Amino acid sequence: MRNFKNNFRRNRYKNHSDRSNSNNNDNVAKLINDFQNGSNFIRKNAGRNNHNASKLVEKYSSLAREALSNGDKILSENYFQHAEHFIRVAGEKDDLISKRQASKEIIKDKEEIDQGKTDSDQ
Repeated sequence: MRNFKNNFRRNRYKNHSDRSNSNNNDNVAKLINDFQNGSNFIRKNAGRNNHNASKLVEKYSSLAREALSNGDKILSENYFQHAEHFIRVAGEKDDLISKRQASKEIIKDKEEIDQGKTDSDQ
């Protein structure tokens, strides 16, 4: 029985010689460098796939209550931790939205002030 031939069949379509890890390594190095410098790291897509955070909070909370009623304290704690995570995600999203609205209002106020100055100059 020769099992070594199966290895060739399994990897037949994978060409490992043309893998380009240079981009991936550069991104990882940049990310590590950002964390080491103490810069304010902000995710590129902070709100991505978090539009259902409130639904996920409800889902995990109900699963936790169900597990607790069945007597499984460990599983219920796990579900409560998941719910807490999505509570934090929803809070971060709300903070981001409020910051964006505040900055838009500031820009709008500056534009109105600038328009008032140009109108009074003429």
